[in-house]
This record gives sequence, structure tokens and C-alpha cells, in this order.
Amino acid sequence: MGKGHHSDVIVIGGGVIGVACAYYLSKAGRHVRILERETIGAGASHANCGLIVPSHVFPMCLPGTMQKALKWMLRGDSPLYIRPTFNPRLIGWLLRFGARCNTQDMHIAARARIAMLDHSMTLYRRLIEDEKLDCDWEEKGLLFACRTEKAMDEYALTASLMEPYGVAAKRLNQVELQALEPALRDDLVGGWHHQDDAHLRPERLMSEWRRALDGDVQFEEQCTVTRMDLNPDGVHAVDTPRGPFTADAIVLATGAWAPQLAGPLGLNLPVEPGKGYSITMTRPAVCPAIPVLFCERKSVATPWASGYRLGGTMEFSGYREGLNHVRLDALRAAGRAYLKDPLGDETVEEWYGFRPMTYDGIPVISRAPRHPNVYIAAGHNMIGISAAPASGHLIADLITEREPIMDPAPFSIQRFQ
Repeated sequence: MGKGHHSDVIVIGGGVIGVACAYYLSKAGRHVRILERETIGAGASHANCGLIVPSHVFPMCLPGTMQKALKWMLRGDSPLYIRPTFNPRLIGWLLRFGARCNTQDMHIAARARIAMLDHSMTLYRRLIEDEKLDCDWEEKGLLFACRTEKAMDEYALTASLMEPYGVAAKRLNQVELQALEPALRDDLVGGWHHQDDAHLRPERLMSEWRRALDGDVQFEEQCTVTRMDLNPDGVHAVDTPRGPFTADAIVLATGAWAPQLAGPLGLNLPVEPGKGYSITMTRPAVCPAIPVLFCERKSVATPWASGYRLGGTMEFSGYREGLNHVRLDALRAAGRAYLKDPLGDETVEEWYGFRPMTYDGIPVISRAPRHPNVYIAAGHNMIGISAAPASGHLIADLITEREPIMDPAPFSIQRFQ
């Protein structure tokens, strides 16, 4: 093999987490190569709703979630859908998820997530300024819109639990909600405004971040890793259809597919694919100015100067590909329930992606215990875009053995071994 095939670090996976790892490693002086089986920014990084949300401090495994899930799970248009099938791995994951739907584990996850989300917000501001990223970044917060008083009261409890983490939400009555966001329907009872959240257009973030890395990071697209060369002292080579590549360190950042590479390393990485959907459209005539989360429907409308997107839902159906039009119709119906003008004239894209879901709601940013030069950056649940900069920075800290940006212990893979 020629010298040109060797790198200081190989990052496997060119989604937002992999690109973030490459960016901060490059800034630390490492020569980095990204191996991506599709194209940079494909998969779950492409057409999500682009929310940067310090407010999402709590994981999906909250007290009461399993009771709601049991009501929703067999309805094809519900916020949470579990496809009826015999999947022992998913069944085990769901049992462990259910065991963590309690207050103690909720706060354990919150303490880890808030550190990652807060650091990421600071890093995003610096990144966008330093690299002049044109990605429709705006800091207008996030609105939680409620159709019922029950939803308002339920979120009041959540908002009170957030206060110790410095995550504030302003309660809005019907009149205040309409004044802040006139695009919402007049029959909503109220809402909550998380003023410190932000949003961006994720596909633009990815193309712009790649532009910023051109010349510093080598990109190998349409390049699937078929095997890792396991040695007692680590992994120093990976095989691909275009030949082997070698490196001093390897980062696994393959999102929902991370268990497929972690397994041969002897790692238990309990990441399940949580399928989400979105519809990208031209901006409706009456378009929100602030991203809106529809409380009862668990879906989102995100506006940008360049377009508009409805997205959300959670489907556990394994790696089942293809669009489920029942789920897409549910997004449109949710928009109609909350917005005066929910749909743009032209549909630009209907999309799905697989979120990498851990049962405890905490990402894995960690050295592999049996292979000291292999690192895992995966399992970001529904906060991958939000948490990417801090995740990439922490991976760079671990590899370069410098002072970490935050305590790495909560993100260790050892908690699953």
C-alpha cells in the first residue's frame, strides 16, 4: 500500500457526527480521512428538522412513556409506531428502555445531555462565524404549541423539572401565542417558548461544513468498510472495495449502523434504528417564523428563508427501507391541526432516516475497551445535529489526550458491557 493511503485518523461515517469528529481532529493537527458508504451528509443528517435544542435535556425514556407507547404502538399514524414482528434484539432493547422510564434515570441522562448540548451551542456559534457557514442559522427559539389544556399542564411539569438545568420555557396563553407566531391556528389554547434554542438547515450545514474541510480532510465517498483488521494492539487497517486504508486511530461514527462494526470488536452497542420522516416544501403563504413543535402530535414545522419542512414521528421497524405514506400523511395532518397554512405549494422531497437510539437516551463517545486505538461516536438519539460539535470535540480530546471539553464518563461504552 502506498503512503497516501495512511492517515493519522480514519473516521468511518460521513454524517454530522463523523464530520464533526473530522473537523476538530483536523483543527488539532491530525491528518483525517472520512470513509462514507454513500455521500457526505446522507442518512439521518440530510433532511431532519435542523433543531439545535438545549431544551431537549430529557431523553425519550421519561416516566409515563411506556404507558403512552402501549396505546400508540400499533397505530400506523401514531407518534410512536412499533412494527409487529419478532425481533429479539428490539424486544430486549424495549425492555431495557422501559426499565429506564423513571425519574432517577431521567436525571442521569439529563445531566449528560445538558453538558453536551450547552457546549455544542457555544461551539456552533464559533464554527459558523469562523468558517462563514451559510446554513440558514437562526436563534429564534422553539415553540411548543398545545391544542389542549391537558398538554399545557403536562408540559408545565416538564418545564419545572428543566429549571435546575438552566433550561427556561416561557408559558404563553392563547393571545400571547398568537401574537408571537401568527401562523398558528386561532383555536390553540397556548404554548411554551424555549427562547435559547436555534435552528439551521441540515443539508446546507453538511455541504458548507464539507466545503470548510476541503483540502484539510480527505473524503472517500461510496466507500463501504467491509472488514476491520483486528490485532491485539488495536485496529490499524480497514478493507473497502477500493482497497485497504490504514491509520493510527479509528473512529466509528456510523449512526444507526454502528452496531454492525462494533460487534466484531466484541462490543455490546445497544443502538436501534428509530425511523423518522420529513416532507420538504416551498414556504407556505402564511409561514411560521419560529420552529414549532406540535405537542400532542410530537412532530415539528421548521421554516427557513430557503424553504420549509414538516418532520418527526418515531418508528421501530428495524432497517426497513422505503417511505411509509401513512406516516407522511400523519405529518401533513399534524400540520393542519396547528397551522393556518400548513403546506407549501410544491413538495420538494419526501424523506426518511434512521436515528441511532440508545435505550438510556445518552450518546456513546468512548474509547473501545479491548481495542485502545478505536473510538465510538454513535447513539445520539434525536439530538445528533444539536450535539455534533461537542461530540466531535470530545473525540478529538480523547484521541489527542488533552483536557476534555466535558466529563467523558457519562458517555462511556463501558456502561453497556
